[in-house]
Amino acid sequence: MGTQQLLLIVLGVIIVGIAIAVGITIFNNQAYNANANALTSETTNYASSVLQYWKTPISQGGAGRDIANMTSEKIANFIGFTGADNTLETENGEFTVVGGADPVVIYGLGTEKKGGSYPLVTTEVVLDPGTVTSEITSATELP
Repeated sequence: MGTQQLLLIVLGVIIVGIAIAVGITIFNNQAYNANANALTSETTNYASSVLQYWKTPISQGGAGRDIANMTSEKIANFIGFTGADNTLETENGEFTVVGGADPVVIYGLGTEKKGGSYPLVTTEVVLDPGTVTSEITSATELP
């Protein structure tokens, strides 16, 4: 009888341990996915600001639909990226804008780590038709 009770206790401890490990894994995956979704939302918002800058007349501080006015520095300044190299840091991650050509590309690198890398969202803004596309991958640093 004592051996059966010890066996049941050991079996119970093993099952609880496995359940805790699975719970931690599920939580980490959810945090990573939530971070990727937040990055996508932010980069899409910044892409809308890029389109706004593209369509705003020069007299009002925009690009006036002139590709010569679409430099990384001008775009970053318009949408509020104040860091070095046209970057911005938020609680969701670090963002950078690469302009000067069509399309304008916005990168967002997340803060949640999974498998040694962070979520990376690449959002492309094609200026003339005004289309925005995003792609989620993973990376260890901003490109």
